[in-house]
Amino acid sequence: MRDRTERGQRIVSAARELAEAEGWDAVTTRRLAALIEYSQPVLYSHFPGGKDAIMTAAALEGFAELAATLARANDSGVAGVTAAYVAFAEARPALYDAMFTLASELPFARDETPDVMKACFAELLAVIEPVAAGQDAGTLTEVFWSTLHGLITLDRGHRLSPEHRDERLALVVTRFGAAAR
Repeated sequence: MRDRTERGQRIVSAARELAEAEGWDAVTTRRLAALIEYSQPVLYSHFPGGKDAIMTAAALEGFAELAATLARANDSGVAGVTAAYVAFAEARPALYDAMFTLASELPFARDETPDVMKACFAELLAVIEPVAAGQDAGTLTEVFWSTLHGLITLDRGHRLSPEHRDERLALVVTRFGAAAR
């Protein structure tokens, strides 16, 4: 069983490395099989859904990593979490895409949402809840998250002026950190 788990992890790790280097379009089961010296049937035995299943596994790892990153930043409030979230997205753009922008079967905001995804959202909620001031903390957290995601996506797409990047992030911190006022 351990060997099977290790093989699965090796496949996901190789896919993540390749995606960060060349993008998810470069990740194919044929290329992964050659990279890690497994046959394509071995890859499919671990991930019957092929590349989509591998990307989903990578995304779930990403949610665990992001949750841990946000938990470490939580003591620094909205500013710390904002900085940590943006840094995570910038350091791992392909992983961030697998988590949030590419087509996925992962259910968000549902009863069947995987626990690791719920834990990630809970870290955002933990920093917004204290400043919600009578507003629904869950909804406010969704708007906070949406704002961060939108800024990251627009920045990456060169749709916003680079010289105002820090000012935009400061506005997010001011607006959401001051929600209680």
